Amino acid sequence: MSTRSLPSRARRAAPAARRPRATPARRRLRLAGLVLAIAAAVAVLVAPRLDHAVQEISLPLRHDDIIRQQAEAKALDPALIAAVIYVESRFRDQTSPAGAKGLMQILPSTADYIARKSGGTQFVQGDLATPQINISYGSWYLRYLLSHYGGNELLALAAYNAGEGKVDGWRAAARLRGERFRVAAHIPFPETRHYVRRVFDARASYRRQYAAELGL
Repeated sequence: MSTRSLPSRARRAAPAARRPRATPARRRLRLAGLVLAIAAAVAVLVAPRLDHAVQEISLPLRHDDIIRQQAEAKALDPALIAAVIYVESRFRDQTSPAGAKGLMQILPSTADYIARKSGGTQFVQGDLATPQINISYGSWYLRYLLSHYGGNELLALAAYNAGEGKVDGWRAAARLRGERFRVAAHIPFPETRHYVRRVFDARASYRRQYAAELGL
C-alpha cells in the first residue's frame, strides 16, 4: 500500500464578498448630497422668476402697453414716462397731501387745464384714477413742458414737480446772471433737485431693465 497521502478534498468556493453595510454617517452624507442636488435643480428653475419678482419690487412696471402708446402718440421717451410714474407714485393709484391724483400725480387744476387744451370735454376728476386717462394726461403735460422749454428735460422735470411759474422765474434769474441753468446752482428747492435726479436715474434703470417691455 502506497504511503503517499490521499488527495485533499476540493476546497469549497469562497462566498461572494458582502457589500459593507452603510453606516449612519454614510447615509447622512448620501442624503445631504441628494438634498443639495434637488436644491440646485430647483434653484435653476426658480431663480429667473425670483429675479423678476425682486425686480418688480425694486423697480416696478405696470401698464407698459399704455406707456408705449402714449410715448408714440406724444413723441416721448417711454422710459421717461415710466420713470416719472415711478418717482411720483411707484405705480400706485394714490392722492398726495397736496391733492395730486393717480399714477402721475396730477393736480386737479392741471387736469382741468389739460382737459381744456386736449379736448377732453367729458373729463371729470374721478377719471384720474383710470390708468389710461392718468397716463395720457401726464404724458400730455410732459410733452407740453418739453415744448415750452425747447426740449430741455431738466427744466421740464423741474416744472413737473415745482410748477411752470417757479421754473420760469429760476431760469430768468440765471439768465440775468449770464449763467447756464443747472440743478445744483439754480433750483432752490431741495425736493425739486432730488426729484429731477431721481427721475433721470430711474429712466436709465428702466432703459436697462425693461427695454423689451417699453419697446426700446
